[in-house]
Amino acid sequence: MIRVQEADFDVGAELARLATGDRSVGGMACFVGLVRDIAEGAQISAMTLEHYPGMTERMLSEIEAEARRRWPLADCLIIHRYGRLEPGERIVLVATASAHRSAALESCAFLIDWLKTKAPFWKLEESPSGQARWVEARESDDRAADRWSGEKPE
Repeated sequence: MIRVQEADFDVGAELARLATGDRSVGGMACFVGLVRDIAEGAQISAMTLEHYPGMTERMLSEIEAEARRRWPLADCLIIHRYGRLEPGERIVLVATASAHRSAALESCAFLIDWLKTKAPFWKLEESPSGQARWVEARESDDRAADRWSGEKPE
């Protein structure tokens, strides 16, 4: 399931719904991304996330489909927020469920790495003085995503 929304989400409630009733699930993994109050040594008072509706959901669906192709997932959840967020607020929830923990953990890491580099979101960081700057792609994020460029080893 994929949701792109402005509203916050309840991590516990979302995880409780994931793979509900599926007794084959032996493990779930999740990642919750939060807005930090500092980036590259500078204070951050807020971050505004923008996206292209329709295009964003399509890309997230493609990323989810790739995870499902690589790992035997019983269920998958991606929630990504947009709009103005302050430090400490949740940005993203990725959760996966599978019969085995390794598939749940690996697919969750894969989803986050690919979301970070392939999902069409743009981030504008605001400083306490009111200055704003667009966040550029980071080489470390590209390296993390590159580790998944090959096929998943069997």
